[in-house]
Amino acid sequence: MKIVITLLIGMLVLSGTVSYAQRTEPENPQIPVVIVVVGAAGTPEYAAQFAEWAGFWEKACIKGKANYVSIGLDKTEGSSDLARLQNILMNESKQTSAALWLVLIGHGTFDGRTAKFNLRGPDISANVLADWLKPFLRPVAVINAASSSAPFLSRLSGQERVIITATKSGFEQNFARFGQYLADSIADPKADLDKDGQTSLLEAFLTASNRVDEFYSAAGRLITEHALLDDNGDGLGTRADWFRGIRSVQKAMDGASLDGYRAHQFYLVCSEDEMKMAPTLRTQRDKLELEVMKLRDSKETFSEDEYFSKLEELLSGIAQIYEQTDKVDNLSP
Repeated sequence: MKIVITLLIGMLVLSGTVSYAQRTEPENPQIPVVIVVVGAAGTPEYAAQFAEWAGFWEKACIKGKANYVSIGLDKTEGSSDLARLQNILMNESKQTSAALWLVLIGHGTFDGRTAKFNLRGPDISANVLADWLKPFLRPVAVINAASSSAPFLSRLSGQERVIITATKSGFEQNFARFGQYLADSIADPKADLDKDGQTSLLEAFLTASNRVDEFYSAAGRLITEHALLDDNGDGLGTRADWFRGIRSVQKAMDGASLDGYRAHQFYLVCSEDEMKMAPTLRTQRDKLELEVMKLRDSKETFSEDEYFSKLEELLSGIAQIYEQTDKVDNLSP
């Protein structure tokens, strides 16, 4: 119950791995899947860096007991990496409560009209990837850590999706370091900004963005990459310097909720208390939490009594979910 109270107060204050080819057991639809695509490196130096970043993701998946799928690190035999990615996505569950993470590590290009992620062999464009992801009704996080990645955000944005790009424009074409810092932060307890025992995708995004700024500042160089995060479906994205703590202070367009709320519900390595919660209850809890945030953002449109009445109802629902979790945990042998 202490955890429940801490969570509720916090909301008011803020007012191992298996490669795809080696799977021998049926896929568990309740386990997150992380697909890491390493693109064409171009040089041995970049190849070593990209392999290291992918290794960070693999370690996080092992720690968080998520399915890890990699493309681009093996020898190029048979089908192209583009065809492999398409095949993997076709065979993934389209409707489940478990999140699908797609991480693109490498270089990107933008010709003023079309943004692409560079693969070994044929590249993949933002438009093609958007078509491939259309059937997915499950929670999806796409992280394009490449240069010129920003156009992917507007094409892939949608409900139940978190989209992160390493750049704010397709014309930020220099090598992007954001992917390194994000991969290093995703399972790092030091990136747990709200100290709830787990590092969310939002917290990793904020930590990585700050580390990018620190790198360029220490090197005395002009910053050539500005990461964006979109999780409210408006396709605009929010930069890390638009957040105060873990809350965006920018106004969203057309009455959309602020960016960051949904991304703060994506975890690769969950706390012990989070792991105790059944997936169905976690989904219900997440929806209620988002309702709390939406209500808080529109507080000025309600009378004081109406606002607190709605808030009490939502918080009561969240508390009941935690009580159910505690009951199940106490009955466990």
